[in-house]
Amino acid sequence: MARHDVLVIGAGISGLSFAHHAAQAGLRVLVLERSARPGGCLHSERTPSGYWFELGAHTCYNSYGAFLELLEQVDLFGRLQARGKPVLRFLDGDEVAPGKNLGALLRRMSLWQLLRSIWRVFGRAPAGQTVRSYYSRLVGPDNYARALGPMLSAVPSQQADDFPADMLFKKRPRRTDVRRSFTLEGGLATVTDRIAAEPGISVVLGQGATHVTREGEAFVVTRDDGQREEARWLALATPPQSAARLLASLLPPLAERVRAIGEAVVDSVGVVVRKERIRLPYASFLIPRGDVFHSVVTRDVVADPAFRAFSFHFQPDLERPARLGRVAAVLGLPITEVEHLGERRTVLPSPTLGHRERIHEIDALLANEPLAAGLALLGNWFGGLAIEDCVLRARAEWQRLGRAHST
Repeated sequence: MARHDVLVIGAGISGLSFAHHAAQAGLRVLVLERSARPGGCLHSERTPSGYWFELGAHTCYNSYGAFLELLEQVDLFGRLQARGKPVLRFLDGDEVAPGKNLGALLRRMSLWQLLRSIWRVFGRAPAGQTVRSYYSRLVGPDNYARALGPMLSAVPSQQADDFPADMLFKKRPRRTDVRRSFTLEGGLATVTDRIAAEPGISVVLGQGATHVTREGEAFVVTRDDGQREEARWLALATPPQSAARLLASLLPPLAERVRAIGEAVVDSVGVVVRKERIRLPYASFLIPRGDVFHSVVTRDVVADPAFRAFSFHFQPDLERPARLGRVAAVLGLPITEVEHLGERRTVLPSPTLGHRERIHEIDALLANEPLAAGLALLGNWFGGLAIEDCVLRARAEWQRLGRAHST
């Protein structure tokens, strides 16, 4: 049985941020990742020619202070790449609807209903309300169903009606020395690739965890291949249901609370096409209404002289031929004519009202349960789904364990 200082399950931005902090403190870190590549929701698909596009998270902002601090620490701050003007467009079936941004949104709304409702923006705060109950009250129920609801669901690439309204958007301090929105040269997965290669961090791909036990002060993790790994500190950086399964025999009360966090599955298809083959206008996002996909994210904001890329984020359980058929119909060309095709299945948290209270209970157990000593829970299901939320959680959990260790 191999022994390590820290064992991290999951090589997404959450797990690797935690691994980075531990390695910076001089600890030996092993990271297990079941998939064939690190990055998790940071999935920069790269073609043999070097062209890249995002199949997962795609935009960062100058309000992502913890993420920017991480980029400085791993010497990537100089590789920030500006993004072009954001342009949101709507789809009517296979066709792009007239207008863009606010104008396109207003075209799909009843202005009379909007004028009768918008004054409520000065009323009740979003706390304690769902996205649907709060925003349909501001714009009117029909306007929400026709326009605003699909746009808000495009943000997390899942049906957002039942999300807590105060979790979808957050105000954060902005750094004036950084452009409002940015990516990285080579794609956002550049940062997870860089951390995975840091001294002190070993990443094993194609191996997840099947079982976690505790032997004295050490955690013992059984890998998919049956090998056992031992570490004093353990960080679970997986979707909530996976974390709950690993915690079930170790800490049943904690597993029960984690299991209450909902999940959604997103099947993404990304394609690269030659510019001259596509007549779709410049856009950063294409938003459908009542379709089998939640959104299309393009790479138009990082222009290339020869290629364009489009990532479709589909609802689950649609057969692959149907997904490829919708991609071809929207692009207006046979799928056989695309230059590159990438596919990914992502499990995302799907929070509902009471989420903050559930997280408070989880954190209380982590802080007070003796069997949880040395255990960290990470991911995009605590403060929010954004990259910044993941990095903040990883940093906070590292600081919590570090304080406990020092005392």
